Amino acid sequence: MLSQSARSALVAAQSPIAIVLSCSDARVPAELVFDQGLGDLFVVRVAGNVIAPTLVGSVEYAVAAFGTALVVVMGHTHCGAIAATLDWITARGPLPSEAIHEIVTRIRPAVEQARRPGLDRAAILAAATRADVRASVRELSQSGSLVEMAARGDLVIVGAEYSLATGAVDFFDQVPT
Repeated sequence: MLSQSARSALVAAQSPIAIVLSCSDARVPAELVFDQGLGDLFVVRVAGNVIAPTLVGSVEYAVAAFGTALVVVMGHTHCGAIAATLDWITARGPLPSEAIHEIVTRIRPAVEQARRPGLDRAAILAAATRADVRASVRELSQSGSLVEMAARGDLVIVGAEYSLATGAVDFFDQVPT
């Protein structure tokens, strides 16, 4: 439990040690995954950890405002957004809303890349999860202010995958500087 004095210190300022862009899945709260407390992480969550302009802006804001030098894009096993995208691609059924269509459209290239003859559904989903993370890392790495900081060595953007079964995080990709 956070003491009143610790909570009071967070009212005036924050200095997160990392920015985490992750899926909004209720099973993957970044603070618990990384054993961090209130104020330790700047967390941006969206289904499928997809990138959109407002999410890039959130990351850019945290880097500029707090000097945070680490961005982690974290996908996870058994992601419902990845599975929904695969289901939509294979069945071509209607999506419930335009907003969900927007998420699926952003995930689709990763799923298409993962679909290969001979792979079963589980293998496609596993490959698509990593491809989706890599796509988000690439998109973030193309942001002007983030590119400049990474080139100077002041920022690292890394991809990771959280395993629901084991609780382990596998860091597997980093933007070259």
